[in-house]
Amino acid sequence: MTATATETLPVTLSGSAARQINTIMAKQGMDRFLRVAVDGGGCSGFSYRFGFDDAPGSDDLLIERDGARVLIDEMSLEFLAGSEIDYSRELIGASFKINNPNATANCGCGTSFSI
Repeated sequence: MTATATETLPVTLSGSAARQINTIMAKQGMDRFLRVAVDGGGCSGFSYRFGFDDAPGSDDLLIERDGARVLIDEMSLEFLAGSEIDYSRELIGASFKINNPNATANCGCGTSFSI
């Protein structure tokens, strides 16, 4: 399943996140995909996992914005529906963040949540 920023998506990618993904790929000299997944575990029950992949799987949602490409597997998509993947720069550091409307609680680290 492929989607672009102009379509209605189950998960969206902010401009800030797209720029950061493109920056990472350019520095690494890679033409890969950012993979976002949800794993069981973490202090609140589930945790977000970020990594890189060479190609989409048959059940992946491909989100593209401004040249940045993100893959989300079908199982993770159930937990991420309606979310926005963002990149935030704050005084204490910079990181990818998931703004997930399905999460009923988040831990202090921002990578763990419950539904």
